[in-house]
Amino acid sequence: MRIGIMLGSDRVAHPIDTIVAIAKQVEAAGLDNLWMANIRAHDAITALAIAGRETDRIGVGTAVTPSYPRHPIAIAQHALTAAAATAGRFTLGIGVSHKVVIEHLHGLSYAQPARHMREYLEILMPLLRGDTVTYAGDHYHVQDIALEAPDAPPPPVVLAALGPVMLKLAGTYADGTNTWMVGPKTMEQHIVKRLTNAAFAAGKPSPLVVGGFPVVVTDKPDAIRQALSEPLALYGRLPSYRAMLDREGVADPTELAIVGNEGQVRERIERLRDIGVTDFMAAIFTLEADSFDRTVALLASVNDSRR
Repeated sequence: MRIGIMLGSDRVAHPIDTIVAIAKQVEAAGLDNLWMANIRAHDAITALAIAGRETDRIGVGTAVTPSYPRHPIAIAQHALTAAAATAGRFTLGIGVSHKVVIEHLHGLSYAQPARHMREYLEILMPLLRGDTVTYAGDHYHVQDIALEAPDAPPPPVVLAALGPVMLKLAGTYADGTNTWMVGPKTMEQHIVKRLTNAAFAAGKPSPLVVGGFPVVVTDKPDAIRQALSEPLALYGRLPSYRAMLDREGVADPTELAIVGNEGQVRERIERLRDIGVTDFMAAIFTLEADSFDRTVALLASVNDSRR
């Protein structure tokens, strides 16, 4: 299991120089990946291309970039550029986002999200491979288009997939999934099972399972969970995440946060590895003076023990 950290889930906007500095810290610590949400701050693909250019080893990936505002041709060009800039260390994470974001923020229709994503992937994936695409669907029409990026290897694509239909799309068309607000029971019995079955049916290799969790290493877990209530409250109100919380049998998003001392956090991360998470993505909430550095150190020690 690869281990990385995620920026943006706490809705804190970092300057580009800070993102680069964090990427260098993640790399120096021996971690594997830096992920970044695409919300209302810097464009995540561009920021990660810069961060990847300034580092030597770590992977960088979006978690995730909304598909509706970006045509599949445009995002394919963007992703290939990031792949070239990072010497093949970029992973494209995409998703349909949420109705409140797409309709209220962007003013676009959120109708038929599954059909939208199927058409999106049927155009995007062959474009990333360098194929010529002609496509006529309900949402997209493209005619005889191929992209030329000779220095860009096709980046892996992970789809934010929680429901059965999206998980089937992720396994059939993409390289895996990127999740958030999914507990261990749901991860094992729902996400990993459905995704793996879809990939097998499509004749594809074992899929990537990127599992994102709020993480804080602390000696004051009760106080930290209480402090997490406000920044995590939004996730409990979004329908797709609410469905995952209900499936797990928890009432509040803070119950999914991995909070505790080094031993307790390590134990929960290792459980996720055992149930099939291939990439652990820690969203570190800096709620104490040493939260970030202490949590990175723990993640690095877990990573070292896997080598």
